[in-house]
Amino acid sequence: MKRYKDKYKLRAGVEGTMRQAVAVTGVRRARYRGLAKVHLEHIFSAVALNLIRLDAWWNGHPLDRTRTGHLARLELAELALAA
Repeated sequence: MKRYKDKYKLRAGVEGTMRQAVAVTGVRRARYRGLAKVHLEHIFSAVALNLIRLDAWWNGHPLDRTRTGHLARLELAELALAA
């Protein structure tokens, strides 16, 4: 069970990084043609992510944006209507 949790932590970290890269830099589609230009774009995207993370770490801001699920949103809407 321990090995599974370690593997899952690693996978979750990679998926979180990819999600952040897509959200911040739009790396899902390349802007350029040619392997060298696309590779350079990916390097710039990685540098941008590292700078964003360093800035958040130096200033003490958490990077994670927690997601509110559908049922939780409905519950919050119901509470807002009741108030």
